[in-house]
Amino acid sequence: MSGFLDALLLGAGYNAALVAIGAGLLGVAAGATGTFLFLSKRALVSDAVAHATLPGVGLAFIVMVAAGGDGRSLPGLLAGSAATAWLGLLAIEWITRRTRLSEDAAIGAVLGVFFGFGIVLLTVVQTMSAGRQAGLEEFLLGATAGMLRQDAVTIAAGGALALAATWALRRPMTLVAFDRDYAAALGYDVRRVDLAMMGLVMGVTVIGLKLVGLVLIVALLIVPPVAARFWTERAGRVVWIAGAIGGASGYVGAALSASAPGLPTGPIIVLVAAAVFALSLLFAPVRGVAAALLRHRRFQRRVHRRQGLLALAHGEPIREPYTLRLLTREGLIRPDGVPTEAGRAQAAKVARDERRWAVARESHRDAGLTGRYDGLTPIETVFTPDEIAAFDRRLGGPVPAGGA
Repeated sequence: MSGFLDALLLGAGYNAALVAIGAGLLGVAAGATGTFLFLSKRALVSDAVAHATLPGVGLAFIVMVAAGGDGRSLPGLLAGSAATAWLGLLAIEWITRRTRLSEDAAIGAVLGVFFGFGIVLLTVVQTMSAGRQAGLEEFLLGATAGMLRQDAVTIAAGGALALAATWALRRPMTLVAFDRDYAAALGYDVRRVDLAMMGLVMGVTVIGLKLVGLVLIVALLIVPPVAARFWTERAGRVVWIAGAIGGASGYVGAALSASAPGLPTGPIIVLVAAAVFALSLLFAPVRGVAAALLRHRRFQRRVHRRQGLLALAHGEPIREPYTLRLLTREGLIRPDGVPTEAGRAQAAKVARDERRWAVARESHRDAGLTGRYDGLTPIETVFTPDEIAAFDRRLGGPVPAGGA
């Protein structure tokens, strides 16, 4: 625990601190950028982009070695992966526009072809004298053990740039994600905005290869937005909540990995993000499972209360044990089933409200008003006291005690 706290407070060494900061910035950028893929229901595009980076890694290594340089140079490898990832994006876009294939079919084709080509190139690299210890397989699942200072700076700077670009383009990307036709009507070039969105996803994918790996970067792009969606109904807030979840996952995951050197950084970061998703799924105040169960319980209680009061109003016996317990706890009936004074008053009001709603449906043609009746909606929340008094005059008789 002390080792984790040291790493969390940037006290585990210079390199560990750089990795934690870089992972945090990468997580913020990935969460914010991935939100637009999630909102536009195109999460699989990130998977295709990630797998399309692999051939670029192999080609960049071969080119740098052939030119007499260091094939392990991270900027060169990232440049190569960016080139093939962009080719993959263009291939998906071209197939979708110029053929009858759907986007998911284009994604599957590009993903398989590029990834297969990348595996072949990695095999070729391993046969080269300079490539036997290249360590390019780290780009599959990520690794930070051999990360240099300039590598961490590259990741941190790239994450910061991607985040700044996401902030600048957030409005057009949100419009395109929700309604492409409306965005076009406002004058936006939908194709360019779409390519910019994909370019940001590509950028985050490329800079995250060394840290998280091409297999797991997809999770860092998609899991934070999915978790953020449980906490708000507004798209603008989803972007920044997702960024916060991604940043916290990257930072905490890197700190956990630094405190236990045997733990791989990329998978730990993804597992932290998955834990946040699980907590959001269970305990988010509006859309979480616990909140849904609580709403169901409250609805069930309202239904049993109403049915029990209607039974009292009609002089019928209440046979449901839960209804009996509920009305007894509220002091509406005695333990022997005899209604109290308060219970009789409430039962009379519920029965009269039923008749009021019947009059309202006859008197009003506005389905927006009368259509709201579900047996549980209080009539006082829909109609004014004067309108309710008019209903009572049509019904005849005095207004019951405690009624509107």
